[in-house]
Amino acid sequence: MQTPHRSLLVGGWDRTQDPSAKAAKPKATLTADMTAVPVGGHVTLTCSVRPASTGWKFSWFKDDKDLTVEETVSHLNEQISVSQKGLYSCRGGRGNPIYYTEKSPEVRIDATVSNSVKVILQPYWSEFYEGEKISVRCEIHGGDTEWDYEWDTTSSLKPSNQLEYSISSASSSHRGDYRCKGKEKSDQHKTTSWSPSVRLMVSDRPRSFLTVSPSWLSPGVPATLKCDIKNPSQGWRFYWYKAVPHVSNRYINNHQLLPSGVSGTAQDSYIIHRQTHTAGYICRAGRGDPMIYAGYSEPKFVWSGDFPSEGSLRVNPDRGQHFTSESITLTCDGNSTEWRVRSFSEDGPLQCPSVGTMTRFTCDISRLKSKNAVFWCESASGEFSNAVNITGQADDDGIILVSPVHPVTEGTSVILSCSLREQKLLSNVFFYRNDKLIQNGSGGELNISSVSKSNEGFYKCQHSRQMSPRSWMSVKGVLRPRSSSYPVFLIVGSVFGIILVITALLILMYCFRKSKGSAADQVVSHYGNQQKTYSSLHYADHCAYDTIRGSENTDCAQQEVQSVDVTAHVHLNVVISARQQAVPRESPIYDIIQN
Repeated sequence: MQTPHRSLLVGGWDRTQDPSAKAAKPKATLTADMTAVPVGGHVTLTCSVRPASTGWKFSWFKDDKDLTVEETVSHLNEQISVSQKGLYSCRGGRGNPIYYTEKSPEVRIDATVSNSVKVILQPYWSEFYEGEKISVRCEIHGGDTEWDYEWDTTSSLKPSNQLEYSISSASSSHRGDYRCKGKEKSDQHKTTSWSPSVRLMVSDRPRSFLTVSPSWLSPGVPATLKCDIKNPSQGWRFYWYKAVPHVSNRYINNHQLLPSGVSGTAQDSYIIHRQTHTAGYICRAGRGDPMIYAGYSEPKFVWSGDFPSEGSLRVNPDRGQHFTSESITLTCDGNSTEWRVRSFSEDGPLQCPSVGTMTRFTCDISRLKSKNAVFWCESASGEFSNAVNITGQADDDGIILVSPVHPVTEGTSVILSCSLREQKLLSNVFFYRNDKLIQNGSGGELNISSVSKSNEGFYKCQHSRQMSPRSWMSVKGVLRPRSSSYPVFLIVGSVFGIILVITALLILMYCFRKSKGSAADQVVSHYGNQQKTYSSLHYADHCAYDTIRGSENTDCAQQEVQSVDVTAHVHLNVVISARQQAVPRESPIYDIIQN
């Protein structure tokens, strides 16, 4: 009788079914939750059999030797925890006699050293932009150990295993999270833990945004420019430009660098002093080495209503508010042979493509496209005219304020009124300045007989239940020459000095005459009949106190004639010579001078 074969199921194969078939031996697989034992921690190892089946007991090995219980932190048959580095493997066995699986591939577990690790981005900016130079560096602190480095990143470009990953020109491919660790060169199984991840953000180059304050110039008030970057970050320097009209393209401005120079400013603001006329400004920001620049800002303007000498803009009809359906003519006058009208509004630029010739450029607007817009003229050579603020009112909204579109000079008179679309002036109108009622509805006009700076402000009018838009009325001062007392003092002093000299000469002449005796008496007698009184300034010398009345007082005759200064004698001679036309040559006084 033939002995029957014993049936063995190994991985699902039945040898009695196919005696020639070889059984597929099951395999053990080892997995670890970490590849390195953390400082003060452990690694969990799990052993399993493929194809999966039950009843297995597992044996553990370290560095090709049986793993003892003392070398484990915990042991739960298919799962153990270890705290030492080494090469670990496992296998399964079951049955009696025991049938073993193939041994699992070895898994290396390294020891983690306590050195701290972190990723450093240089420069130290929170966000980077395309084209910038960036350094991603792995820093390991503690001890003098030499390290090999390993990087892990979610970016599409993988860094090499070096201390520093240099990016010469950043792009979107470099975006991602970066972490690193180090292995000791002397013992490759001693490793640091992974550093915390650092996210590298690489964005498209930003654009600069410029704001100006105030938009309309006031006498003595500087204009402040401020340049901003979307999602602001560190390291920017700011560059400031004046917008100069482009000769061939009326929608483009050239950039003229302001005195801040090519190095820019660290501050994001720039102050313009002594700005008197309308001007446009542009800014941009740059940073890094080599420098990368954000885009130029849109031009922003500081407007002035005053008329510069280079050119002027005039509006017809000459008022600040217009109904949107009515036509407006803007005319540029000035020294340039080519002008263009520019505007700035919330609805975009006004296109007025006609080209002027000689010194005149006219733009006709058949319909206002925005409720508020500022208009000015630019020449091909870079001059700007005054600016005007025009407010549009829809026909259905009722009324407009009739007010000056240009600044009003102090001392002049101004009349404000309220009008319908048919240009009919209204009566019983209320007028407001800065939203405060200043005149009730007793009349149809607001008459300011002599304008002053206190009248400056926003005006609007109300008729019945209809309210006009408000418009700014600007008041400019009158240039007055500076008064100075210096010329007055100079004139008075000069006259006073001349009087003193003449008086001194008369006294000297009088005393000199007295010393001549009877000849002088004849002179006094001769002039005594024609002019009785000559009053002189009072000096300490009593001769100066005397009033020459043709008297016979001879007290001064006692003074020595020799003490008379020669210079004074010459001056007296010059004075008398100038009067020769009025004094006859035979006159005694002429004879005295000759002697």
